Amino acid sequence: MENGNSQAVPEQFRRTALILGTDGLTRLRGATVTAVGLGAVGSYALEALARSGVGKFRIVDFDVVQPSNINRQLFATHETVGRLKTDVARERVLAINPSAQVETKSILINEKTIDGLFSGDWSEPSDYYVDAIDSLGPKVFLIAELARRNLRFISSMGAALRLDASLVQVGRLTDVVCCPLAAQIRKRLRRLGINTDAVRCVYSPEPIRDALKSGATLLERVEPAAPLTEANANDPPGRPRNTLGSLPTIVGLFGLRVAHEVMLELSGAAAE
Repeated sequence: MENGNSQAVPEQFRRTALILGTDGLTRLRGATVTAVGLGAVGSYALEALARSGVGKFRIVDFDVVQPSNINRQLFATHETVGRLKTDVARERVLAINPSAQVETKSILINEKTIDGLFSGDWSEPSDYYVDAIDSLGPKVFLIAELARRNLRFISSMGAALRLDASLVQVGRLTDVVCCPLAAQIRKRLRRLGINTDAVRCVYSPEPIRDALKSGATLLERVEPAAPLTEANANDPPGRPRNTLGSLPTIVGLFGLRVAHEVMLELSGAAAE
């Protein structure tokens, strides 16, 4: 094992160090990752990064866990329904790695809140950003800001309405096909002068079958989410959402592929 022996590596990370090396593990433990969106894809990505040994997380989501989340979101159980996703995710990360640092912001990303990811206690940029937002407007705001700041990030495109697990891949946003979400993001980013060749994303080129669409369209609400109260905890404000068919396996693959790319780059393994 490079630069040290196995006794210097905590037991829970020993197998990771065996493949990435102790230098790679050290880089992961010294890295900060900001994950925005803690739903289906985001929960799998965050879980894998916590298990890989990333030392510090900043996690962002405005939502609470709902019963409909349980079929595909790692943090969603009958016991966590009604709780803020950021709180549940923080507990999960610390249960996996008690030595990790986890900071949270329970906000909906929009033109009024985006600066909060890069100011105050978060003014020092993270080493990597994960975009797992599932709505159009907030996703565009985040990607555009990350691109303008020339920060390292990876974005997940639409994982719903997909069945073929073998087609999940990584590429440029410019090249994504058969994804209505990606098409709209691409269009809006180009209007903002963002080079979509530079936006790296996880996506599937699988055509969406007409029988699976169920008349779904992309909707959004641009105003910030109102504060959560006892009265609205089970029906959080922020934006209307469509009911799209999705499988825990496909969204899991999207999230795991996101985490895999981040892990390889932060550890230095991607350059080898």
